[in-house]
Amino acid sequence: MAIKEKTDILDFSEHGSKDEKLGDKSWYVVNTYSTHEKRVADNLKRRVESMGLQNLVFRIIVAEQEVPVMKDGLPTGKMRMKNLYPGYVFVEMIMTDYAWFVVRNTPGVTGFVGSSGKGTKPFPIPREQVEPVLKRMGMIDASMYDRYAEDDLVKVIHGPLEGTEGKIISIDKETGSVMVEAIFFGRATRLEVDFSEIEKI
Repeated sequence: MAIKEKTDILDFSEHGSKDEKLGDKSWYVVNTYSTHEKRVADNLKRRVESMGLQNLVFRIIVAEQEVPVMKDGLPTGKMRMKNLYPGYVFVEMIMTDYAWFVVRNTPGVTGFVGSSGKGTKPFPIPREQVEPVLKRMGMIDASMYDRYAEDDLVKVIHGPLEGTEGKIISIDKETGSVMVEAIFFGRATRLEVDFSEIEKI
């Protein structure tokens, strides 16, 4: 399905300005056509740069993960990038009238998740829902560590230990690793896993 391009000549006179009072930055999800996610992300990045919106729109990501190419149920030794959320692009931004208007009028954007339309702004995606996406892409920031502490119960969400549950013994922010104590065959066993591989339970 071809994307209907929208003009880059926008009239902001009724949609705020870059000088609006700024709130907190949050994560939002925009809709697009499946397989067009990268194109939309590139369009939005170029628009942010050309319009000087770096103080309103920050990270723009297409959630992808490298996975093995399979044939007849067996790995071929090759890898490919798999889109984890077809039809969606994640945008970290400060939701002002100006930024909202620019993003939703970017070529290929069909709407925002959490918006009913009719001129209503979307709700941000809760941090706890975005965090697993960022982790799977290796995009860890300091604020994520603050949500975890020793004795928290966690679950390994991917990797060779996927599904394992246990409690945090220690967190090493420098290496991005976490020591988790889990029960294997009736015995407490300590495992070192990457911070990106766990989530709270």
